Amino acid sequence: MVDRSPTEDLIRQLSRYDLSVGELALALREMVLKEAPAAIEKVFQVYALVFWYSISGRMSDAFCQIVIYPKGVNLMFNRGAELNDPEGVLVGEGKIIRHIKVRRPADLKNPHLRKFIRAALKHARSIVKEKELAARSEEPASKNARKKRARS
Repeated sequence: MVDRSPTEDLIRQLSRYDLSVGELALALREMVLKEAPAAIEKVFQVYALVFWYSISGRMSDAFCQIVIYPKGVNLMFNRGAELNDPEGVLVGEGKIIRHIKVRRPADLKNPHLRKFIRAALKHARSIVKEKELAARSEEPASKNARKKRARS
């Protein structure tokens, strides 16, 4: 089993934030990794500290992100607008991205967090599968075109 403990670098980056915010981020990180143990995690700093999770290591296949701000954490879903959300739990008005705010430890008990992590992961897998099928269906045509060119 792979050790998914936070690295020293991750802890150092979180140390720039209030301890309570860092604890929320680490608890949410643990939750994401428990729901998606095979996810590839990348960390980067922009206007906020971001942990993103992908099924392939490519940003285009990322299913969620933990975005750390000075006053709290957001669990962001890259294709959240495409997820089933009849209760209107997800926040956001853009074309694709939605999030759930996590501001205090009690927010971590929200069952919607795990529900949407699982749904986003499932959705990301289906999109990757669709891409793979589309690429396979294009292969024979390109192979035939190469054969024709080679015969010419």
